[in-house]
Amino acid sequence: MEQREQWGSRIGFIMAAAGSAIGLGNIWRFPYVAYENGGGAFLIPYFFALLTAGIPILLLEFGIGRLGEGAAPLSFKKFSRWFESLGWWQAMICFIITTYYVVVIAWATSYFFYSFDLHWGDDTNGFLFGSFLGVPDDVVTANGWDFGGIRWAILAPLIAIWLLTWFVLFRGVKKGIEKINKIFIPILIVIMIIFVIRAVTLPGAAVGLNQLFTPDFGKILPDFLGGDNPEWYKVWMAAYGQIFFSLSIAFAIMVTYSSYLNKKSEINNSGFIMAFSNSGFEFLAGIGVFAAIGFMAQQSGADVKDVATSGVGLAFVVFPKIINAFPTLNGLFGALFFLSLVIAGFTSLISIIEVIIAAIMDKFRLSRKAAVNWVVIVCAVVSVVYATGAGIIILDIVDHFINNFGIVISGLLEVVLFGWFVKLMTIREENNLVSDYRIGYWWNFMIKILTPLILLVMTIMNLQLDFSKPYGDYPWHSIITFGWIMLACTIIVAVILTYSFKWKSEKREVPEG
Repeated sequence: MEQREQWGSRIGFIMAAAGSAIGLGNIWRFPYVAYENGGGAFLIPYFFALLTAGIPILLLEFGIGRLGEGAAPLSFKKFSRWFESLGWWQAMICFIITTYYVVVIAWATSYFFYSFDLHWGDDTNGFLFGSFLGVPDDVVTANGWDFGGIRWAILAPLIAIWLLTWFVLFRGVKKGIEKINKIFIPILIVIMIIFVIRAVTLPGAAVGLNQLFTPDFGKILPDFLGGDNPEWYKVWMAAYGQIFFSLSIAFAIMVTYSSYLNKKSEINNSGFIMAFSNSGFEFLAGIGVFAAIGFMAQQSGADVKDVATSGVGLAFVVFPKIINAFPTLNGLFGALFFLSLVIAGFTSLISIIEVIIAAIMDKFRLSRKAAVNWVVIVCAVVSVVYATGAGIIILDIVDHFINNFGIVISGLLEVVLFGWFVKLMTIREENNLVSDYRIGYWWNFMIKILTPLILLVMTIMNLQLDFSKPYGDYPWHSIITFGWIMLACTIIVAVILTYSFKWKSEKREVPEG
């Protein structure tokens, strides 16, 4: 059995953690969520969620991984043998995310090359869903599916991304993951700064930025405090959702990454640096995106609200239109934008798949090379389903259920189990012993009371919404197959991995609660 690897330096750990957190959602999700939920006023619930849930859970997971010295299944088990299944469930969630997240990076890679000659043409929506993704007209009907065959324009970059992923992971924690993040994160920040400078100097940029940052306090406040939004609480839920998804918490990544820390490594300050770095990048991306959207709105004579969107629509439909309209150097700025998506997505992908690799290494006492080979091959084979004409529809359904139920419920279980069934004080004091400054009882309150309540409300709201009508108006058979059954399979496999296979390695135990 190989000796467990460690990060080469503190900055290497922070870079890797930030590389995991700074992903596609920072660029294509945060700006629209902020715009739609009160603009500048959204910063209030955003920072409230960051301080009451994001950073407390981040510090909890740093502490669990550092004490447990293993990926989530092993680290959780060391606190209580009943917790192991939750660790495997989070690893299975990472497996599902890996198989579709990599395909989006493949799309961005293709669009990076398309940028140089504006290959998407004037009808960017038609190009994306027709020529590129090849979504069949009858892709999903009440009677069944039309998968539309393999899309070679997606499969080719997909293979390239998998080869690069394998290479980085094969080289290990210090020489692979840490090194690639030390190179890619500074490049990503420089690209984003160049893009933002260009975007804010475009005509109409001020219109977009005004729409993004003008505060609408009526949206975030209840009626008795002067609010005018009957669903004001959904704005606060959106803030918590953004923090959860963007900080890479509650699906075992930070537990795994912190398990590679030296025992004397600083924890608390690193957590704050990483969290605020992630937020800083989100604001930077928000400025660039809405400045460009303001430019597009002025060019087309439309309102900002008619141009603004998020996710796939923003990246692969709206932005190609914006790039088409750029006064000069269209290809260069298009390439920079899609390169930023590739880098942000790739560093996050590495962290997500490392959760599975580390868990397999721990339990089955495999070498890193063997674990990397097996995990990458299995994930790569499964990911091919998303390279079909129906891939984007399947991705949409799977992503919705993994985010709204998998991550939220596993996060709820995590804070309840560690808040109420272990000595939370032990983790806090262990963190404080090696940290530049101490965290106090406020942290216990967040983990034991406030965060579980917020996550419970989010879970109930998500369930109500999904049972009131099928997500995306897809037929029920598709919702059941790629939503509920997929989710159930992650839990079943987690239980099988927990109880059907014995551990082949054990390390020092931490005190149980």
